[in-house]
Amino acid sequence: MSGRTHARACPERTCVGCRERAAKTGLLRIVAVGDECAPDPRGTLPGRGAYLHPVLGCLDQAVRRRAFTRALRAPGALDTKALRRYVEQATVADEATP
Repeated sequence: MSGRTHARACPERTCVGCRERAAKTGLLRIVAVGDECAPDPRGTLPGRGAYLHPVLGCLDQAVRRRAFTRALRAPGALDTKALRRYVEQATVADEATP
């Protein structure tokens, strides 16, 4: 035996809001579409991505620190209204689920 296990490692990413590392499946991928941040829950949109915990606290920290512009290498400020709506809806859905 070579000592290798067949268990697959879970990829980790860093949240741009709180800067904590977490499993990729627990984070929401964000991409720049034009001049706005768009949520990419399936992870299939083209372009550079940034990862965020889908909670308002991390979103607020990322906006305050201007982390999306830096992480997505955008030339100017990005609009986060659509992203905020998505996170708010996800939060409400999580609270409604028993």
